[in-house]
Amino acid sequence: MKSYLAAAVQMTSLPDLDHNLAQAEDLIELAVRRGAELVGLPENFAFLGDEDKKIAQAEGIAQRSEKFLKTMAQRFQITLLGGGFPVPTEHGKVYNTALLVSPSGQELARYQKIHLFDVDLPDGNVYHESQTVSAGIQLPVPYHSDLLGKLGLSVCYDVRFPELYRSLSKDGVDVLFVPAAFTAFTGKDHWQVLLQARAIENTAYIIAPAQTGYHNSRRQSHGHALIVDPWGVILADAGTEKGVAIAPIEPSRLQQVRCQMPCLKHRVVG
Repeated sequence: MKSYLAAAVQMTSLPDLDHNLAQAEDLIELAVRRGAELVGLPENFAFLGDEDKKIAQAEGIAQRSEKFLKTMAQRFQITLLGGGFPVPTEHGKVYNTALLVSPSGQELARYQKIHLFDVDLPDGNVYHESQTVSAGIQLPVPYHSDLLGKLGLSVCYDVRFPELYRSLSKDGVDVLFVPAAFTAFTGKDHWQVLLQARAIENTAYIIAPAQTGYHNSRRQSHGHALIVDPWGVILADAGTEKGVAIAPIEPSRLQQVRCQMPCLKHRVVG
């Protein structure tokens, strides 16, 4: 594993595939110009806002999203994560799918979100992801890159379930992706502290691409795409505007923290 720069992209995706892919391309290019070799796009990067329209267009969104990710990775010679896009199932729903792609445009890892966001929030917003999304049934498995380290995938609501990340840490994960479209209501209180907790307890870097702003008249995301180091230090924060959070991933820092706080070696349960 070498030292390198990683980028967490922050978008305001809309119910408009063409608009979103153009926005994503601009932000990927910005990240690459700043030196990033590992780039993550947020959950719902290709389409966000109207569930009925998403389901109606799911097949086209899935095909174009996958082609887009492979084209961008190859064009810019980066490892690229598409943090979540709809892939149709046999039962009329979709899988919320994260896809990791190599600089040669090859699929490296695929993960279907297993924890679905079915929550009625105190601000009056209701989110029933399971109405249109089928839950994945397989825990993510880290992808091992000789250059970038062991990379683990997750999506948004997964961050509230530490056992998923513990399963990845058992396999020696170095970098955890948490692409998200975190709600504005919950994000202000929970987003940063949850990410820091997952970084600290697993002594791993966190790359958390995010959605920000309004996606339609009802849905608003928190923003604050973050990169967090294994000690829980916030290395980069994209704020609330569209943009990128960029920070170095340092194997020496991983080693230092794991020596200072060898909690993974001290596990008794699990």
